[in-house]
Amino acid sequence: MGEDWLVVTDSQDVGALSRLLPDAPVTAMVIGDRALAESAAVAGVAVVHWIEPDEGVPAEAYAGAAAASILASSPRLVAATALGPASRAVLGALAAGCGATLLSGVTAVRDAGDRVEVTGGAAGGDVVATYAVPWPLCALVVPSDDVPAPDPSVLVAPLAATDSPVRVTARRVSQPSGLADAARVVGVGRGLRSKADLDLVRGLADRLGAELACSMPLADDLGWLPRDRFLGRSGQQISPRLYLAVGLSGAPQHLQGVRGAKVIVGINSDPGAGIFRASDYGIVGDLYEIVPALTEALARG
Repeated sequence: MGEDWLVVTDSQDVGALSRLLPDAPVTAMVIGDRALAESAAVAGVAVVHWIEPDEGVPAEAYAGAAAASILASSPRLVAATALGPASRAVLGALAAGCGATLLSGVTAVRDAGDRVEVTGGAAGGDVVATYAVPWPLCALVVPSDDVPAPDPSVLVAPLAATDSPVRVTARRVSQPSGLADAARVVGVGRGLRSKADLDLVRGLADRLGAELACSMPLADDLGWLPRDRFLGRSGQQISPRLYLAVGLSGAPQHLQGVRGAKVIVGINSDPGAGIFRASDYGIVGDLYEIVPALTEALARG
């Protein structure tokens, strides 16, 4: 089996290295500018291969070239975070190209001979699971703000990438979500049955004069709300006076985004839901009964 690789398309990707592969020599594949390549040249990295995107070409357009270069080494383990589309595209191409197992939410790996033991979150982060899978492995890991200091002795080697037919033809700056400065926020999770039912929660938020937010799956997996509306470790982190959590289980990833809230109120049909352990007040019941009742009560003043 060949090399271990780290795919870097964001500075936080580098922090994943020390947590996942603290002792193994690693080869880094960087898609980005020179500063990003140099940030990946840290202790534990043998060499940094670097693809610099052409002007107007998105980083994910080079996923095929990066994957081909990694595949040539018969990789054993390739790690990246899910922060950007380029990292996900590279790992997807690699998993397809070499038949690797692809797992997300990975926090640790252990070499078990002909297999690898993988530790990661399951059930929305409420459970820590351990998997035994065959090599090779493509691992999407949780990003880290703890970025190691660069090591000037590590070689940064530019790679020549083929011209890409993909070009960015327009850019639009999205308007700020308003979550950062909001005094009241209503967050909604997978307890909601359909996108159409967002209007139910939106009505309550309007009555409260609150911003509407969500858990990561509603934004990333389902696309029910924009990505700048999800709260969590890798999303928005807020400090409102009131956070009302509707249909949210209370996964640790999400709770890190609201730990600055002065008052947290949880609404969940499961009395054992983790959200209640983080809440100042809790309401056990069906959100489809409780949310309309609260909205009506607020309307009556």
